[in-house]
Amino acid sequence: MIFTETELPGAFIIDVDRMADERGFFARSWCEEEFAAHGILMPPLQANVSSNPKRGTLRGMHYQLPPHEETKLVRCTRGAVYDVIVDLREESATYGQWLGVELTADSFRMLFVPARFAHGFLTLTDTADVCYQVSARYAPGAERGLRWNDPAIGIRWPFEPGLISDKDRRHPDFQLLVSEENEPV
Repeated sequence: MIFTETELPGAFIIDVDRMADERGFFARSWCEEEFAAHGILMPPLQANVSSNPKRGTLRGMHYQLPPHEETKLVRCTRGAVYDVIVDLREESATYGQWLGVELTADSFRMLFVPARFAHGFLTLTDTADVCYQVSARYAPGAERGLRWNDPAIGIRWPFEPGLISDKDRRHPDFQLLVSEENEPV
């Protein structure tokens, strides 16, 4: 695997290292030892899949509060998505900054999302499926969200979403994240 650390420390773009021949290719997409060599200690405890039939579907921006914070390894397995993360680590030099990466089924590219980051995506194609390996079990009482279009963060989405759940529309602005007003979504 080819690990490229992003400008948000701890977040990596991971490309598979293809061994190709006339049959196609073989590549490793998970290896505990290789991940650990890059400082990524992520025992997957849960695997999730999101299927999205319509281009322009936005899911996010989601995260879980400690002690239920999640690390995620995200890969698009059908179609294409614009995957976005926001650094919510108050002690980080990149607190409040975001990163967007195009993930496609054809590229096999993955995004490693550290704990205490918000995560979401916009589907770039009809029928986009996303698979996640997650380090923590879902804890409904710890679930939170950040508004996808909060001007304080300034995420530049490729185009205006056409489909967003009511729940995701109601996420609070960045300024309210540490407030007691940020009720579970």
